[in-house]
Amino acid sequence: MLQKNLITLGIALGVLFLTVATFFYPGGTINNEFSVGYSWSENYISHLLRPLAVNGMENPARPWAIIGVLLFTGAFGLFFFQFSEFIKVKSAAFIIKYLGVLGTFLGFLVIVPSLHDLMVSLTSFLSLLIFFYLTAFVIKAKKTILALMSVLFLLLFYFATFMYSTRFHLEYMPLMQKIAFLVKIVWILSLTFFTKKEDFENILK
Repeated sequence: MLQKNLITLGIALGVLFLTVATFFYPGGTINNEFSVGYSWSENYISHLLRPLAVNGMENPARPWAIIGVLLFTGAFGLFFFQFSEFIKVKSAAFIIKYLGVLGTFLGFLVIVPSLHDLMVSLTSFLSLLIFFYLTAFVIKAKKTILALMSVLFLLLFYFATFMYSTRFHLEYMPLMQKIAFLVKIVWILSLTFFTKKEDFENILK
């Protein structure tokens, strides 16, 4: 229960700090560098992490955003570690646990502007692999609602990655980023509170 509460607390505080950061963001979007304030549909979360806003002004949102991202990343890393303990298949548990730990470390480096794009690409690749394993085991556990959520989220995440990688309708990417982020939070919290070790005990391959 302690781990579940820590995951929830980390996510909740991450949302709070990132939300506060949006109020301090001076302005500038991908479509209009002279706009004022933060736009949920036209600014990326990464804009909050830059030393300078898109409009060139010093960015006071950055400290708040850094704390928010670190809290989020730590909470998700803790979730991967906890969920891996449910899985008896050693190879799958290894991937979920240790790639989750690696993804967490790389996720922390997202806050470094010069490393941001590379870390996003690497963490996206690791996340896709980990989420595939999570989805497979939730389906095998016959958790119908959670399995449906997992499949839908996985498809959404693959599509968002496709948009980012191919620049397909990139003008909608900031909004898609927020949608994927929200769905990810709901999914992770659902798996945290509505799965237990016993659900996976008979899954041996």
